[in-house]
Amino acid sequence: MSNNYVLLTILGCSIVTWIPRILPFLISKRVDFPEWFLRFLSYIPICILTALLFQSILEVQATGFPKVKTLEALSCIPTLLVAIRTKDLMKTVVVGIVTIALLRIFLG
Repeated sequence: MSNNYVLLTILGCSIVTWIPRILPFLISKRVDFPEWFLRFLSYIPICILTALLFQSILEVQATGFPKVKTLEALSCIPTLLVAIRTKDLMKTVVVGIVTIALLRIFLG
């Protein structure tokens, strides 16, 4: 493979990733949305984060209810406490990563 091919592939992937993430943001800055729509949009981040959280701590079973992943659920406790206390995303993420790592080392 040539270096140009690799460079063009990386550039193409960057553009394809950039377009759906940045372009709507740039367009929405130029549009005045109604108040009811802005209120609706304010709930989207918490909905997305909640969906990601439950996807991380629940394991789908072929039959019956989902199974709770114990280590992941336990790591949510200190992470949630840090999030509530500091309201700092970086500290919350670091505590979550360190907590799950320690739980996997010592209990997993």
